[in-house]
Amino acid sequence: MGLWEAVRGRARPRRNDLDALFHVPSAAITLQTALGFEPTGQASVCYRPAAGAAFAQAQADLEGLLRDAADAPEVTVTRDDFGFTWLVVTGDPADVAGLCTDLHAVNTTLELNGFAGSLLCSLVPFADAAGRRFGLTYLYKQGTFYPFAPTGDQERDTLLELSVRDLLDKELPMEPDLQRWLAVWKAPGL
Repeated sequence: MGLWEAVRGRARPRRNDLDALFHVPSAAITLQTALGFEPTGQASVCYRPAAGAAFAQAQADLEGLLRDAADAPEVTVTRDDFGFTWLVVTGDPADVAGLCTDLHAVNTTLELNGFAGSLLCSLVPFADAAGRRFGLTYLYKQGTFYPFAPTGDQERDTLLELSVRDLLDKELPMEPDLQRWLAVWKAPGL
């Protein structure tokens, strides 16, 4: 924190680092060995759609980019109750690196086309043998991760979320401010 930020009582926000998504495959191994959570084979990017032909073209280009790959994942686009769009890629659960590459491509494409302000988060869901689920959520504007573990329509497993945070704290840039751990109810894969 610089002097001016200290005087104003504000810290600089953490800069976005999309390359942090490439650390998720390593974190997935840690989650498998330590807690028994496996990747589900889905991953998604959540964003607020913009009006206009430029955004529609960028979204169409994204879908084409993902679907035209040699080992193309299944790509679906859905809208949630809050008006956000979820671009969901479904592939081989063992290929977390491929899913994270797809997430990176979606985020980067929207960013390069001038729609960075529309990006909310990216999500990689995990599940264990008991049926518990959580999404490893990347906050685009913060450049940090947090786990979100819904257990019902409006309930979450805070103990599981804190356990995952503590386990992955050395592998991923985890969000320290719990108030930023947004509840992404009805997110695809959860």
